[in-house]
Amino acid sequence: MARPESRYVCQACGASSARWEGRCHLCGAWDTLVETVVRHDLPATRKIAGATTDTFHEAGPELLGAVGPEPERRRRIGLEEVDRVLGGGLVPGSLVLLGGEPGIGKSTLVLEIAAGVARDTTAGYVLYASGEESTTQLRLRAKRLGLIEGLAGQRISLLAATQLEAISRAVEGRTPGLLIVDSIQTMTTSELDGPAGSIGQVRETAARLGAYARASGVPVVLVGHVTKDGSLAGPRTLEHLVDAVLTLEGDRYGSLRLLRASKDRYGSTDEVGVLEMTADGLRPVPDPGRAFLGDGYGGAPGVAVAATLEGSRPLLVEVQALTAPSGYGAPRRTVAGVDGNRVALLVAVLARRCGIDLSSHDLYVSLAGGATVAEPALDTAVALALASAARDRLLLPGTVACGEVSLLGELRPCRGIDRRLREAARLGFTRALIPWSRSAPPDPPLGIELLPARSLREALTLVLLPATGTVGEGMAAAGAVLGSLDR
Repeated sequence: MARPESRYVCQACGASSARWEGRCHLCGAWDTLVETVVRHDLPATRKIAGATTDTFHEAGPELLGAVGPEPERRRRIGLEEVDRVLGGGLVPGSLVLLGGEPGIGKSTLVLEIAAGVARDTTAGYVLYASGEESTTQLRLRAKRLGLIEGLAGQRISLLAATQLEAISRAVEGRTPGLLIVDSIQTMTTSELDGPAGSIGQVRETAARLGAYARASGVPVVLVGHVTKDGSLAGPRTLEHLVDAVLTLEGDRYGSLRLLRASKDRYGSTDEVGVLEMTADGLRPVPDPGRAFLGDGYGGAPGVAVAATLEGSRPLLVEVQALTAPSGYGAPRRTVAGVDGNRVALLVAVLARRCGIDLSSHDLYVSLAGGATVAEPALDTAVALALASAARDRLLLPGTVACGEVSLLGELRPCRGIDRRLREAARLGFTRALIPWSRSAPPDPPLGIELLPARSLREALTLVLLPATGTVGEGMAAAGAVLGSLDR
């Protein structure tokens, strides 16, 4: 069979060229020519090597009301946190992309996903194709995770290959229950001349794997690299080709990992899975609500606790802030786990609306446990922690806070306040600083006192304790203040 023709297509204007050029001859854009296979064959089949993105056969239109409902048949993995993020499990025929920083645990997670599917006797065998590790290296990891014995060792097939045609030959005549490709940046097809990891190779191999998944009903999990800024490497079309994009986050030197879905065609993208890296692999955290609370929270200036909501799961996160007079030059603004632009906005609101000027101070803000939270309801806790650190004054013990801060210094309501309050009461908190609302306040759980506030200035008057001495003595007097409050 003759080798398929490939041409270089401009991603800006669509012009094609027989060879690569640094600049498009039509629109003049630089570095936009990508090698692309020119196809004239039939729609996708169950083979990977011959699959294309066109999986639709010619058919007439159908009325929306006449289309019969197709029952959703999800394949549960057995890892509760992963199933939660996927909306109940893997959808047959779906293409899932898993990304994360190097060393965060992507290969460990997909191997445990393979073991979870292999334990289901109705799912068939699992094919794990790796272009980065040999089968011996994969077996060593599986041995460390305790997956050699039992069904996982008997139903997981390992394949060390970087050619898409090798994977296609491996699945011919024996359809797997799950196909894992680690990683998509190492895969190539012989129909393109570009090296592994190039835009053309990544896009073409991902498109063929997606077409194979839809034609055969086999769920496919791809592992992807990330760039220095944390985004997925490769063309943006890679994220459009897949059905779900999962991201494994966390501090690689810590033990906690967060699994999020930034895209999911079959479920919600609001859920988050909390995992812990142990010597035996990734394990679900027994109590995720307490995982991001430090030891002895509330006993030092610059510490506040935020009641956040990730999907349907409430999480209490400890916010730590430190301020120090800056020397010469521009002050430092160092953040971890929060949006730096949001912190800059809160600093401006504190200076303009609350009289706490931090323009000449270095600021350091981080979340305990390596958590990353983008919810606006985190604003109030970050502002309280900054004010507490700047004034060296404690916050009212046993207090959680939630609410978005506007440019006018107002506290805006947040969703799911009832679930946040119930979680705070379960973890032993006694007070909740919430935004004031015109509607009736929610019924607080037993043991929780509500502290509604209209503005950030009012919130500071409610929870910021009086000064216990000169600057620098807040830590020394913390025990005495807490003792007097308990009495």
